[in-house]
Amino acid sequence: MAKSVSQDAISTILANPSPDSSSYIPEIVVQVLDLKLTGNRYTFNASDGKMKLRAIFPSNMSSEIITGSVQNKGLVRILDYTLNDIPNKSEKYLIVTKCEVVSPALETEIKAEVETEEHDTVLKKPKLEYEARYEAKADVSGIILKPKQEIVSKSAAQIVHEQRTNMAPSSRMAMTRRVHPLVSLNPYQGNWMIKVRLTSKGNMRTYKNARGEGCVFNVELTDEDGTQIQATMFNEAARKFYEKFQLGKVYYISRGTLKVANKQFKTVQNDYEMTLNENSVVEEASNEETFIPETKFNFVPIDQLGPYVNGRELVDIIGVVQSVNPVSNIKRRIDNENIPKRDLIVADETKKTVVVSLWNELANNVGQELFDNADKSPIVAIKSLKVGDFQGVSLSTLGKSSVMINPDIPEAKKLRSWYDSEGKGSSMASIGLGLSPSSKTGARSMYTDRVSLMHITSNPSLGDEKPAFFSIKAFVSLIRPEQAMWYRACKTCNKKVTEAVGSGYWCEGCQKNDEECNLRLDIEIYIKLLYN
Repeated sequence: MAKSVSQDAISTILANPSPDSSSYIPEIVVQVLDLKLTGNRYTFNASDGKMKLRAIFPSNMSSEIITGSVQNKGLVRILDYTLNDIPNKSEKYLIVTKCEVVSPALETEIKAEVETEEHDTVLKKPKLEYEARYEAKADVSGIILKPKQEIVSKSAAQIVHEQRTNMAPSSRMAMTRRVHPLVSLNPYQGNWMIKVRLTSKGNMRTYKNARGEGCVFNVELTDEDGTQIQATMFNEAARKFYEKFQLGKVYYISRGTLKVANKQFKTVQNDYEMTLNENSVVEEASNEETFIPETKFNFVPIDQLGPYVNGRELVDIIGVVQSVNPVSNIKRRIDNENIPKRDLIVADETKKTVVVSLWNELANNVGQELFDNADKSPIVAIKSLKVGDFQGVSLSTLGKSSVMINPDIPEAKKLRSWYDSEGKGSSMASIGLGLSPSSKTGARSMYTDRVSLMHITSNPSLGDEKPAFFSIKAFVSLIRPEQAMWYRACKTCNKKVTEAVGSGYWCEGCQKNDEECNLRLDIEIYIKLLYN
């Protein structure tokens, strides 16, 4: 089959601005023109040879554009899309949510062919199938050839109507909803509806500021394409929807607002974040309606957790439970409230282990289930963990964290197979061994702050204005035995003190006498690298 665009593809799109996922969509092949990077997304002109329409590729196509699979003047088949209005203009904007590559770049731009008769400049009208004429009678055989049966053309709307008449009421209701994919949403849209699964739910939190007190909680939502977005609810909306939102269920949501996501605090890969107020509509979907994927994980192997220590980025892990401690209570300083905590140790195929601390409800609910079944070495997949530096590397759950026990996902099956055949008898080591604790300056670990001696010797001003912290790997070449190993320091300012007349220690900095002092290690050593 010749590689070309679909006839009247743009007209088909304009006639069906937001087709239902279950409705018939004719094949739409367009040529990519004027492909360019706009912000962090790729835009292009979709052309069928007659008309052009400004369009935007989905984010998951960026890698194919970078590798050259999708090229300017190439062909793509559009499988799903949404047509949006451009604010304050009569133009439309095509949001492509799913497509596939048909052909790399062609030599030229495809343009509609113009058929002409010899010595005639009048355009011929195309002959359509349903306009077929009666055939002439055959003179030789005497058989009368009947006219070709007229082909009845059905619109997408007619096909959808016929399908709906044979559906259950709940399914018909689902098809009447005009659902927008998350990738198509932006702050300039007025009316939209999304269909999403609740893949993460945070705890209700209280706050107090200059404007008063209130409550807030966050959720993470995922649509059928796997796109995620974070939604936040305050005060009345938080109280209204907190019990309604249940982890793992599917919802129709409308009447929310969007804004550009704060990159410092966002936890999902989306340029926007959603806010739901007390007028927003949240309706649970029935079981018969379209599939929405379960929680989406981005697992980090345990031996690669080092660079995340004390960083803002949260991580997901999957591992085999090695041991589970009984629940304990930690008293919170600000209000003396007892917070339940439970530690467990997990391992993965890297043969490294890490301590995971479950807090609050997770410590009592999921934690108790893990404690009761620890001898069976269950698989756990944990989403949104904070990486700390306790014992080198440690993990802690947050209010939005979720824990799945023996999840039905390929990674869990692979890990179970490895552990049963090899891992159970393997020697495991803690990921924290060999890692330096983080400094107060925010350095993460020896993986990220290790420097060479050249870095120190070539920067004579290093440490002049404030102390500099870093890690270095070297050999101790000399320790002078005659030097003092420590000094007496003030308990308040850590400056050196002298013995006072009578008793106690005098601090020149604090101008006071104290009965006690601290001993602070102060030793001079010489180091060198292996290559001297």
